Amino acid sequence: MAQVFAYLVHNDGVLDDSAMELVVAAKAVGDDVTAIVTGSGIDAVADDAAKIFPKVIKIDDAGLAYPNAEVVRKALINVIPAGSVVLFTNNTFAMDCAPGLSIKMDAAYVSDIISLEVDGTTLKTVRQEFGGEVNTHVNVDASNGAVIALRPGTFAADESKSAGGSVEAAAAGDISAKRTFIEIVEPEAGDVDITKADLLVSIGRGIEDEDNIEIAHELAEALGAGAEVSCSRPIVDAKWLEPSRQVGTSGCTVKPKVYMACGISGSFQHLGGIKGGFMIAINKNENAPIFQVADVGIVADILEFLPELTEAVNDL
Repeated sequence: MAQVFAYLVHNDGVLDDSAMELVVAAKAVGDDVTAIVTGSGIDAVADDAAKIFPKVIKIDDAGLAYPNAEVVRKALINVIPAGSVVLFTNNTFAMDCAPGLSIKMDAAYVSDIISLEVDGTTLKTVRQEFGGEVNTHVNVDASNGAVIALRPGTFAADESKSAGGSVEAAAAGDISAKRTFIEIVEPEAGDVDITKADLLVSIGRGIEDEDNIEIAHELAEALGAGAEVSCSRPIVDAKWLEPSRQVGTSGCTVKPKVYMACGISGSFQHLGGIKGGFMIAINKNENAPIFQVADVGIVADILEFLPELTEAVNDL
């Protein structure tokens, strides 16, 4: 297999945990594995990446201070050889950057995959359709290269951080762009900070009605200090809970000790906001994709199960 490159995400000088998943996937594809980090003033980020990957390419340029996919794509083309396999974490940035990169590389592109195997020059991938109801097997001819976006949370992370890799600086080249970054608008602070919670009772569409949210609050209260109620995006869109309680790529990124996903199907947007912890999934749909990443799965209707669990906890 050709050279394998992994594009790593970072924020406020902190390398995203998805890097530890990408290295596992990259090594499954080939032996020649390199991470790429872009940004401005990213020495510390590159050094952290070298603890995970054997080789790191650092593209440090003031024009890359904000991850504008248009300019990052140009920088990547300058350093990635033709015929390479490039891995992204499937997030909003990857959806902006990766398709265009595959066109520039004249390479195949597959997004949001949950499984990856190699058979010669063929990458055997699996992605989900129709909200996780159907698995689609996509075989990719990678002889001319490929750009693959991996769903976060579906590949076991290598947390050893013992790679002892090297860092090589590379020039960004021409990164002129037609679009311009203006500003980042931070969300308003809410009544709770779910990013500090040790245990989250997180609810999704399975809660069915705003009045039913009380059963999640009752369970969180029974579980004691450090437990809070969070939710997936549909609950915020319905204005049943405030945006500060939303977990996901368009909400908060959380890393509790225990995450209870109650009536949540498990879209990649939601899973992208969960970084580690022990996951318990409760869903009446036994085929819900959340069960593929959960440590414990319970097939049950949360409207019946949560009150029973609350009662059991109170009886302890």
